Amino acid sequence: MTEEPEATHEGGGGGPAGLTEQEQALLAVERRSWPGPGAKERAVRERLGLSPTRYYQLLNALLDDPRALAHDPVTVNRLRRVREERQRRR
Repeated sequence: MTEEPEATHEGGGGGPAGLTEQEQALLAVERRSWPGPGAKERAVRERLGLSPTRYYQLLNALLDDPRALAHDPVTVNRLRRVREERQRRR
């Protein structure tokens, strides 16, 4: 049997192996297209109640979580590639 990653896009905590609502919200922000960094930062503050710095700290940790990969593989893999490219440039 295989789990369908789409099944956890909506709903509460997603069970013991699922993501919390906050973790799902972090990925939802990243899935969306933003007109500029100001709009995204404003949405992070208003919707999630987080500073942009804290948001990116939580998001970075979430990228290493296998539950996040199961929940939204396209977004997580895209963000992992971006992170790896930035690390290579340093």
